[in-house]
Amino acid sequence: MATPPSHTAVVEAMRKFGVEVVTYPGWENHNRNQVGKWGGVNGVMIHHTVTRGHDNTLNILKRGYSGLPGPLSQFAGMKDGKVYGIGWGRCNHAGKGDSDVHSAVVAENYGDYPPRCDEADMDGNPHYIGFECENMGDGEDPWPEIQTDAVIRAAAAICYLMGWSADSIIGHKEWQPGKVDPRGPGMPSMAEFRRRAQAYIDNPPNTKKFYTVVAGDTFWAIARKHGISVEALVALNPSVSPSLIHPGDNIRVK
Repeated sequence: MATPPSHTAVVEAMRKFGVEVVTYPGWENHNRNQVGKWGGVNGVMIHHTVTRGHDNTLNILKRGYSGLPGPLSQFAGMKDGKVYGIGWGRCNHAGKGDSDVHSAVVAENYGDYPPRCDEADMDGNPHYIGFECENMGDGEDPWPEIQTDAVIRAAAAICYLMGWSADSIIGHKEWQPGKVDPRGPGMPSMAEFRRRAQAYIDNPPNTKKFYTVVAGDTFWAIARKHGISVEALVALNPSVSPSLIHPGDNIRVK
């Protein structure tokens, strides 16, 4: 499980992937951390909002509903092609879902071996970065290409930053039984969403890349795995002691 990245690193990564990101003062401290931990973070989850109207949608995502306090996601993917920061930390977007799906996301083989989503036996809110995307969700409200491409780029940027493949991206409908989001004309299938995201991950702009330390890792092993020298790895991580790394730490490798 990965330590959540900083909000600044995520916003920077998305902007380098060509996403226009809009934030408001204090968004980085707007969260539900008081009700439970956030992390380890393992993936990205895509939703539709079942709302209409730009300002109305953003206000609902920030405040929430009666019985479901906001923020309702970390980010909003809007029809104007921009991604808006809603909150940073634990948010009320994933809810209960299937632990078999989560295991496939952690193993990064969801696309090859998608398990059946047939139970809701674990809370996804601590483990996923959520994108609530402006759409009525009725199967008729269209998704502009500028919107879908921005969300695909944004999700790919997070995966690239965290050293994940696109198999770390799932739809809400793949997580929780009975859900249908995201859907609608112009929204690709989640398999196509992941294919397009992986293309961005495989051909990224000149941006930083991080690796999540696992048990047994050493600086030498990490350097060898990523085709760089130990000296270069040390230079990329001046505040990290090579002898004091722990599982879950994020090490810059590019």
